[in-house]
Amino acid sequence: MTGVPTDGSDSAPTGRLGRAARLAALPAAHAGRTALGLGLRVTGRPAEAVAAQVQRQAAEQLFATLGGLKGGAMKMGQALSAMEAALPQSLSDTYRDALVRLQETAPPMPTAMLHAQLDRSFPAGWRRLFQKFDEHPVAAASIGQVHRAVMADGTPAAVKVQYPGAGNALMADVAMLNGLTPLLRAAVPGMDAKRLFAELGDRLADEVDYVLEADAQAAFADAYRHDPDIHVPDVLVVEDRVLITTWVDGTPLADILRSGATEQRDRAGRLLVQFLLASPARAGRLHADPHPGNFRLLPDGRLAVLDFGSTEALPGGWSSRLGPLLAAGRDRDSAGLHRLAEGAGLLRQGKVKPDALLALLDPYFEPLRRPTHTFSRPWMQEQTLRASDPRSAAARTQRGLSVPARHLLVQRVAAGLLGVLCSLGATVPMHDEAERWLPGYR
Repeated sequence: MTGVPTDGSDSAPTGRLGRAARLAALPAAHAGRTALGLGLRVTGRPAEAVAAQVQRQAAEQLFATLGGLKGGAMKMGQALSAMEAALPQSLSDTYRDALVRLQETAPPMPTAMLHAQLDRSFPAGWRRLFQKFDEHPVAAASIGQVHRAVMADGTPAAVKVQYPGAGNALMADVAMLNGLTPLLRAAVPGMDAKRLFAELGDRLADEVDYVLEADAQAAFADAYRHDPDIHVPDVLVVEDRVLITTWVDGTPLADILRSGATEQRDRAGRLLVQFLLASPARAGRLHADPHPGNFRLLPDGRLAVLDFGSTEALPGGWSSRLGPLLAAGRDRDSAGLHRLAEGAGLLRQGKVKPDALLALLDPYFEPLRRPTHTFSRPWMQEQTLRASDPRSAAARTQRGLSVPARHLLVQRVAAGLLGVLCSLGATVPMHDEAERWLPGYR
């Protein structure tokens, strides 16, 4: 149970040096396994079998280390799991299961630590709240784990209990990330790395506050009550580091990623797009964490949304620039696209020409140019390779982009959504959903 105290201590591993050492151990350990693989090949074992064993062990250590660290490191692992479609085929199958496991499970906290956290949140006694409480977690995530329970009035419930020390762990991870500022500035000159990490720190701090999360979830639940496509569980109780909501059954999106039927994949993809595009207009908020562990497909076909730790208040809905910007890209209007991007602060002054900007972004507008678009892993891998080659025209254009910190959350949502849709291989009416929910897109 890597990274989780088993000696009765009540905190996640929060020391900066200790957490940094664990993260640094990942590539070092992989190098050691590679050396081991070389030794096994010398002894005559087939190279393919050795490589598979080495990568299997690396994936297991990735799961154990990121899962055990709990905080921002595990958030990074969950983000990776949403983007696993971008991995090369030679790696994706090996790492997919380990990364997807981070979406729904992680090494649990010891029972004594669980009880202590519940006692702190409910000094008058937490057991009186429940008819039944399962002490074995059904899911674990970056800052808390979920237990199944039945409330005193008979309501089935999900009880999310935060890991002790989760807030300190998150802040330690942000402090470590700040050390990457010079590297990030060199790689992406237009990015305000310092403000970006400050924004990230604020977002992660909000995720530790279960009262804020409960307020956001209640807003979404009210907006989607009786909706035929989307279900949001009601908040029952929130107290300090414990959040209790109504229980939701259904097929985890992670399971659909692994073995879902085409119909399930398409429906999940369409409803995910609909939910993320519609919620600023309907709930005045954007759900900002589209990794698969946060969603279930219910037996009646609705998409259930389970976690609201990361949301953005958008009381006026989407920015009035977004719809026209997407429409310009859809229509290959390079001058219009450039003008709108420049007006939104997305370009470094004089560094990007209109035709170069359109060439960089054109593949991402393709889903808007037909009634439906089928997302795929090969397409995602192609775009990742195109953008990551430092010698390519795409990379040169990227260096002229600006990344204001205020756009960090929307970019995170867009990247995560794209990764999930490609992992699903979903066929989605992107144009219709954009036309329905984005002002100025038509």
